[in-house]
Amino acid sequence: MFQFGFNMFHEISRPFNMTYKCYSVSMLPGNERQDVERGGKIIMPPSALEQLTRLNIEYPMIFKLTNKKTKRVTHCGVLEFVADEGRVYLPHWMMTNLVVEEGALLQIESVSLPVATFSKFQPLSEDFLDITNPKAVLENCLRNFSCLTTGDVIAIKYNSKVYELCVLETKPGNAVIIIECDMNVEFAPPVGYKEEERIPHDDGGNSTGMDEDPSNMMPEPSGFIAFSGEGNRLDGKKKKLISESDSEPSASQSRQPYVRGIPDYDYVIGTLRFIRNSRPPSAKEETPSEPFTAFKGEGFTLRNTKPKN
Repeated sequence: MFQFGFNMFHEISRPFNMTYKCYSVSMLPGNERQDVERGGKIIMPPSALEQLTRLNIEYPMIFKLTNKKTKRVTHCGVLEFVADEGRVYLPHWMMTNLVVEEGALLQIESVSLPVATFSKFQPLSEDFLDITNPKAVLENCLRNFSCLTTGDVIAIKYNSKVYELCVLETKPGNAVIIIECDMNVEFAPPVGYKEEERIPHDDGGNSTGMDEDPSNMMPEPSGFIAFSGEGNRLDGKKKKLISESDSEPSASQSRQPYVRGIPDYDYVIGTLRFIRNSRPPSAKEETPSEPFTAFKGEGFTLRNTKPKN
């Protein structure tokens, strides 16, 4: 009786380790399963579920896939147990990582992985830069994955287009679980991407270029220029170049006029300056006016008064 109990305990603690023939999802009987191709989970036979229920397997179920011929290893989860006996169905990108052909033998064993805290991806195409919010797209696609393995090239689908990403780094291990975790994500530059090289401006030894007049840096206008002619008066008189009010400089006119296109190097952060044209004071404004007094005018009557004799 004691020997039977010991054998039963030993059977429960033994990990799951089986060898199956692997096929792509396109070989699955019936219609093609697009949900398998979009994620990192496989389809296993019902007998595997019976064995897993008898063993002490941690949830979620994570499996290590090994191709003994090429020694390539990856990790995955399980989607369903509806495959034919002795077969497993894998996504196409997973079979490419394992370098395995249709019908080849694949070793599958249950493992326990740490929870992910960090991962770094590198797109294999520059087309990935066209996505407006790549982190949000990746987060939505990784919901169909159970784990990540360093060195794998995963495939995600967005707007009817498949993007391949290489898993450059995962923490705290080379293989991690990404189910219900807070994971920081970083992106490396895509393969073949080169930043535009900036040509240094030759300023005659002046590295800063602050002494150069900004107006000289503006390109010269070419072609048609609107309102480039001279103004003429209808009475035939010539326009005065300097008005009488401009002959005497004032404190407001001593300030350098604002020129469009040239930055204000004297700008102080936190201040707003409203530039207006200065107007000379008129003669009426200069004459001091008397203080206002109510009912100061003279009175009149509508009735004619008779002269007194």
